[in-house]
Amino acid sequence: MHVFLNVIVALQMLTALVMIGLVLVQHGKGADMGASFGSGASGSLFGATGSANFLSRTTAVCAAIFFACTLALAFISNDRPRSSGDSALDRPAAAAPGASAAPAQGAGQIPGTAPAAPATVPAAPAAPAPAASGVGAIPTK
Repeated sequence: MHVFLNVIVALQMLTALVMIGLVLVQHGKGADMGASFGSGASGSLFGATGSANFLSRTTAVCAAIFFACTLALAFISNDRPRSSGDSALDRPAAAAPGASAAPAQGAGQIPGTAPAAPATVPAAPAAPAPAASGVGAIPTK
């Protein structure tokens, strides 16, 4: 299966590079107008009109091969058997190591000093309810 996958990837990369080269070699629509005024661009290897026809058909064939390889790679990657519960999202969250121990205070870490009494943290005030949309959300002066 890995050999087949490597062949498809190599074929896709080759067709992509050939397609890029073919697109860069082709003339634009404005190049024909310059040839009509005698610039000599129409005298090419394939003749005046043969190059556009040959290059555009070859580009279309390369594009079809590229899309077929892309669809084959998508099908192969989606054809894997589904695992039961191996995902990190399916497992319950594990407790962090040492989370149950109280964190050490700054003065308690200094050697030769008495550990400080644990500070009590006041409860945080409740957050205000979000403002309703519409007229209630418009601030007043």
